[in-house]
Parts: sequence; C-alpha cells; structure tokens
Amino acid sequence: MNQLGEAIRAWRSRLDPAAAGLAHHAPRRVPGLRRAELAGLAGISVEYVVQLEQGRAASPSAQVCSSLARALRLSADEHAHLMRLAGQPAGPHHIPRLVPDSLHRIIGQLDHNPTAVFDAVWQLLHWNPLFAATMGDPTRHTGGSRNAMIWQFEDEPTRVRHTEAERDAFEASLVADLRATSSRFPHDPEIPALITRLRRSSRFRALWDQPSVAPIPSSAKVVDHPAVGAIALDSNVLTTEEAGLRVLVYTPRPGTDARSKLTLLAAVGTQDLSAEQFR
Repeated sequence: MNQLGEAIRAWRSRLDPAAAGLAHHAPRRVPGLRRAELAGLAGISVEYVVQLEQGRAASPSAQVCSSLARALRLSADEHAHLMRLAGQPAGPHHIPRLVPDSLHRIIGQLDHNPTAVFDAVWQLLHWNPLFAATMGDPTRHTGGSRNAMIWQFEDEPTRVRHTEAERDAFEASLVADLRATSSRFPHDPEIPALITRLRRSSRFRALWDQPSVAPIPSSAKVVDHPAVGAIALDSNVLTTEEAGLRVLVYTPRPGTDARSKLTLLAAVGTQDLSAEQFR
C-alpha cells in the first residue's frame, strides 16, 4: 500500500491553486494542483512527483518533505504525518507554514494596505492583491525561491529604494531574525539548506558570523513604482506567537500622497506590470 503517494495526491487535490499563489483562468477537469504545479512550488521535478505518487521513489529526504509540506500548505500535524510516511523523524520542531483561517480573515480586512504573510525564514506564504500591485507579482517566483532573504542577498531587482546604510541595517535585521529562528527550530532541514545557499553572499557571511539575535523592526520605506512613482510607506512586522508567522503590513506615511497612490493601485492591480520583480 502506497500511503505516502496517496497522501500527496489527496493533499494536492484539495489545494486551490489560487491559495497556492497560482493564477488560473480556464476551468479544470479535476480540482486541486496539477503535478507540474506542485513540482514547481516544491522545487523538485515533475518526474519525481510522479514517482512519489506511484510509490516508485525511495524515501524522500527531510528537506524534500519540508518543501512538499510548504507547497501543499500542510498543517504542523500533517507535516509530521508526511515525515513519518517518508521514514523521517517527525519531531515538533518544523517551521509552521499553514496560514490559519483566522489570519486570512484579518488580512481580508486590510485590503487597503499592502499585506503579506511569511513563515519564520521569510518564505512568502500569502499576500493580498494590493501587495502584488505595489511590490510586483509574487507568482513570478516559485518553490523555495519565493523567499525575502534570497531576494535580498542574491540581489534580485527590487522596487524598494534603499540607501547603503538602510540596506545594511535591513540585512542585519534579517540575519539576526534568521539566527533566532535557527535556534527555535533546530531540526528543520530547510534552515541549514537556506543558510548554505545564502552563504554564497559575502554580505550574508559577514553578518552570520556576528552574534546578533533580534526581530525585524518597523521602518520607513520608499517604493519606486513604475506607474505611480515614489510611495512613502511605513513597514510593520507582526509575529504570531505560536507559529512564528511574520505578517508584513505597509501603511501610508502620514503627510504624504501615499494613500491616493495606493488607492489608484488597488484599481489598476498588476495589469501590464507582471514583468516587474519585487523584494
């Protein structure tokens, strides 16, 4: 009996592509994600997804299991179940990546402000339409690369205007936050994999060798939008207590024209702007 493959198929079938950040317009013959979509979100090959679902693959690694759990929006209990089915230790130390319904409802009340939800290592999980319109369409990034730390230290194009001092402070706060997360979730395999990737950056290596541990502070940002110009925003990061999710909310800076520009973007959306990337 292929319990692992059956579980993956069931989780794939129940997930709305829109909830996974995938745009789709044509009706689907069957509900849920296609195998290719799951593969893209998890950063693995379609052939490997087929092998897993058909029971023809060896036990997936803990890192692959975590990538699948993230892509499938599994709860902590489901993630642990996936690990057990794959023959991996299923401790309680994996980073939660399920956005609860209560948080979805809160974000639904913030549609006038760019808002996004990240996990504890800054993997983007959910965003509202105004976030995409302001910062760029997140669906251009797939799999593990939909991560704010990767965008920052791999120098992805960004709409956020930073002076050198602002960039240095922002990067220091990201690394200090990651260090705190690494001690809170010492057995999550995605954390050392992410650190290994980020260490290609000399800026990250220098910061990682320092002992600072701290959350991301609130800050002022200026977004250079290609359609409406500079938008002056305040950036606030709220952290959920149990899951450690990061809720990023941008609000218009008082005394500026940011509110009128956000109102315009809410109407325009991402149309004709999808080629823009963001961080």
